[in-house]
Amino acid sequence: MLDKFGRIKLGHFPTPIEFLKNISEDLDGPEIYIKRDDCTGLASGGNKTRKLEFLMSDVLQNNVNLVVTVGAVQSNHARQTAAACAILGIKCLIILEQRLEKAPDSYMKSGNVFLNKLFGAEILFCPKDLNVDEYAKKIIQEKEKGNIKCYFIPVGGSNYIGELGYIECIREIAEYDKNKIFTHIILASGSGGTHSGSIVGKKYYDYKAKILGISVKDNKLNQENKVYNLVQSACKFISCPVPDRGDVIVFDDYVGEGYGVPTEGMKKALKIMAQREAILLDPVYSGKAFDGLLDLIRKNYFDKSDKILFIHTGGSFSLPAYEWAF
Repeated sequence: MLDKFGRIKLGHFPTPIEFLKNISEDLDGPEIYIKRDDCTGLASGGNKTRKLEFLMSDVLQNNVNLVVTVGAVQSNHARQTAAACAILGIKCLIILEQRLEKAPDSYMKSGNVFLNKLFGAEILFCPKDLNVDEYAKKIIQEKEKGNIKCYFIPVGGSNYIGELGYIECIREIAEYDKNKIFTHIILASGSGGTHSGSIVGKKYYDYKAKILGISVKDNKLNQENKVYNLVQSACKFISCPVPDRGDVIVFDDYVGEGYGVPTEGMKKALKIMAQREAILLDPVYSGKAFDGLLDLIRKNYFDKSDKILFIHTGGSFSLPAYEWAF
């Protein structure tokens, strides 16, 4: 248990694991199960709840006045951070970065952007010619000149503290899977904390399932390097042996034109999940990750006897902002 590192309760755990009966039968391949981390609670769920239970504990220990974080316009992390701050009575500043070249007005105002405002967060948009992290640093410096103590949470909550959430998630999966039926775990790999935390959790709890990341942002080499750097920092923090570099496996065939840019494969995968299992994926992370899983099954990457667990990281609140893409 990782509670010794500081944790507060924000979510509903353990999240359910369900068998995707219809899709498994349609594909006539390995059995597919889904870990419903879209049901974690905290602004109706998502993978960031797990990270924020540890990150917000650190926020409270540091007695800050303002939490600052960054993300894309339809960031799920931003929404859940705003919600966590609302619960704890801490002011929240969200700096959003426009990563789509052409997006309708609804994309800039609806979905998670609207919810951020509903939770009481202040929102700034990073100028397009500036790096969002550098812009955030400048804003924090200005705030602190006015005696406002700030706490910066990186994009996606992906650092050695946030990773604890997915180390803990693997413990949860391992407890469910006492007979070790799952052969593979599939997840979206973006800012890297969910992917890296899962790899560290696999080592920490001696869990055997192979973890595969579907990149939603970067090429294979860059994404694997980013994830492995996070793996090393988390292992150092919790005094865990470092997994082999080869344990970091990323597929980059499903990114498309870039982060948050819809692909035909994502749209098809999202519709399949909705129409066959009545589960809503999101267009940025889980939709592309599930597209990757379906494609790998069709290409016979897995044996028919395999049992696959897909981690649903949430994010369906961004769907109204992407109606134009469908």
